[in-house]
Amino acid sequence: MKTFRILLACATLATVIQAQNTAPPKTHLKVGDEAPDFSLPDTAGKPVKLSDFKGKKGVVLAFFPAAFTGG
Repeated sequence: MKTFRILLACATLATVIQAQNTAPPKTHLKVGDEAPDFSLPDTAGKPVKLSDFKGKKGVVLAFFPAAFTGG
């Protein structure tokens, strides 16, 4: 059981390191540009598109890298 936990920890660490070495996508966006449309799941798993809010509400995009991961 101890060996399994060590292997699991090593695999998790390798995944985290690999994810950190992934380059962000190249974009031509500048400060003040309109955000491109995208879709993400809400807390219930239902997809929500940014364009769903266009002309209806102000939208604040906030990103918290590694939020709730303990790292």
